[in-house]
Amino acid sequence: MALSNLPERNPFFTGREQVLTQLQEALAAQGRAALSGLGGVGKTQTAVEYAHCHLKEYDCILWVTAASQESLVSGYVTVAGLLKLPEAHAKDQTLAVDAIKRWFSSNERWLLILDNADDLKMVREFIPSRKSGHVLLTTRAGVLGPIARRVEILEMGTEEGALFLLRRAKYIAEDASIDIAVEGDQARAKEITTQHDGLPLALDQAAAYIEETSCGLSGYLSLYREHAPELLRRRGVLVSDHPDPVASTWALSFEKIDKANLPAAELLKFCSFLHPDAIPEEVFSEGAMELGPELQALASDGFRWNNTISNILKYSLLRRDPAARTLEIHRLVQKVLKQGMDENTQRRWAERAVRAVNRAFPDVKFTNWPLCGRLLSQAHAGAQLINQWGFKFPEAARLLNESAVYLFRRGRYTDAEALFERSLAIREETLSSEHPDTAWSLHNLAVLYDRQHHFSEAELLYQRALRIFEKVHGPDHPDVAWCLNDLAGLYYIQGQYAKVEPVCKRALEIREKVLGPEHPDTAESVTGLAVLYYTQGKYAEAEPLYQQALATREKVLGLEHPAAALILNNLAALYHSQDQYTKAEPLYQRALAIREKALGPDHPDVANSLSNLAALYYNQGQYAKAEPLYRRALAILEEALDPEHPDAATSLESYAHLLRNMGRPDEAAPFESRARAIRAKTKSA
Repeated sequence: MALSNLPERNPFFTGREQVLTQLQEALAAQGRAALSGLGGVGKTQTAVEYAHCHLKEYDCILWVTAASQESLVSGYVTVAGLLKLPEAHAKDQTLAVDAIKRWFSSNERWLLILDNADDLKMVREFIPSRKSGHVLLTTRAGVLGPIARRVEILEMGTEEGALFLLRRAKYIAEDASIDIAVEGDQARAKEITTQHDGLPLALDQAAAYIEETSCGLSGYLSLYREHAPELLRRRGVLVSDHPDPVASTWALSFEKIDKANLPAAELLKFCSFLHPDAIPEEVFSEGAMELGPELQALASDGFRWNNTISNILKYSLLRRDPAARTLEIHRLVQKVLKQGMDENTQRRWAERAVRAVNRAFPDVKFTNWPLCGRLLSQAHAGAQLINQWGFKFPEAARLLNESAVYLFRRGRYTDAEALFERSLAIREETLSSEHPDTAWSLHNLAVLYDRQHHFSEAELLYQRALRIFEKVHGPDHPDVAWCLNDLAGLYYIQGQYAKVEPVCKRALEIREKVLGPEHPDTAESVTGLAVLYYTQGKYAEAEPLYQQALATREKVLGLEHPAAALILNNLAALYHSQDQYTKAEPLYQRALAIREKALGPDHPDVANSLSNLAALYYNQGQYAKAEPLYRRALAILEEALDPEHPDAATSLESYAHLLRNMGRPDEAAPFESRARAIRAKTKSA
């Protein structure tokens, strides 16, 4: 029996024999197949059925939801756990994704199912390149190109749809034929099938409604007819995101919930403005006071919360994962609910969603990273609402800023930039250009530009932020010191050492005076001064400062904090410069281990540690050890930053030097050429 994480087989699955045969033929011929068709036409259930029918043909069948980048990454993490890969538990989920990709390339007899793969451009990078196994997609896309062979799936015929409905509504046994049903039920089932145009999702919802309410086929038809005027006006628009029969079924279900349990109806409305997958329950508990009186009371009462959820689950409008403490709502349900609201109501719920997610999203401390990651997709949804509705209130700006800070610290600079810029624009417009929060947005964007080597833009923003902090807080405030410290770092990167020392010393004096000598921020300024002395060759002055800062950070933040890794790395560089290789190597290795664990294997800071360790081996003539480290560092920098970033040029040059010393000049030449091009472009800019 194949190892798998397949969803349970649908006991009511009906028909589709021809489609299942076509799938088998496509996978046998090409190894890549895609079930393509209208939303709600039964692509997912058909894929599940196919996989269960062919369990014996595979060693492994892996199921991943591909509706978004987040769900793809999350799905690959789940698969990594199923395969017992060590990377499954890494804080940086991209580690698990890379591990799964390697696993696909070295194993055979597997079937990967990517469900809801509507965005083919996004999904393409997750599709294994080697055809050592089979890949099955479900997608609405009608044009697939070379990605996979298309197998089109259409609506059910009247007979087939009626049979499915009768089985699903428990009028006949799961394996019975339609002839077993009485003629009147057959006729009504066929009429419902006709009313719903044979769309399996609509028929499944209709059957669930009939079963849960015991209204019967006739009762359902009567209730459906009461809603026919508005629904019939939209009939035939079956290529839309929410086919009319589905919308009508969900409207009926929502009407029942609205009458029976107002908090349940409010909860559904709220969920319709969130990212639909894996909605953390913290959004409700932490953001309760933003959700209106009904949900505010609900979030603090576990019994009422569970009761409300159960009222929604009856109609399959929400799914709940009790272990993960998350909810999931179907995208079509979200759209149907929104369509039932006027513009003012939509705006009210959208604002509540932004405010609630903001309350749930924590300050981006290292200890809060897991929660930040858990809430990131909801923060992205909030950012979309902010843009869509033009929200310009402080909580919106904070959500954008904090999610950008988290993305920045995880090395996702491009994703962070737009959020930082939008947060700054809101704060400048709503809080004034001299508000402390505006200053922090200026500072954060400056740090990002600094990291991207946009030095002139960064310096202007640092200077603006510094003026605001000094004006609002006075010259000796920790915020002033923070800005000074980062400004000193900017001058250091540019080699303006004469500017570095006075700025760095002023930051240190403020922090020692206000925060004390053993505060982590004070240790940061001590480190900055030590780096300057090291660069100036003042090793005797730099070493005790490094050791002082390391002791402080390890004591206050712990041995595995990224800040400790920075000092270890710098102290190792000091010993390295003095040819004290036996002292430098273990420090470089410790810094690398901390960064890989805390930041993940593909963070730019990991590349820095790899390059430094490689340089140590290079200086000792241990070229075989240095080469793979240089290669890995270069790959990280080109992926995480920019192929034309100056740091990438440095890695290219270092690797080229290594290759030449190894007697491989032909291999070195293209790396040298790329480095020269980057340097020339940077100089001209």
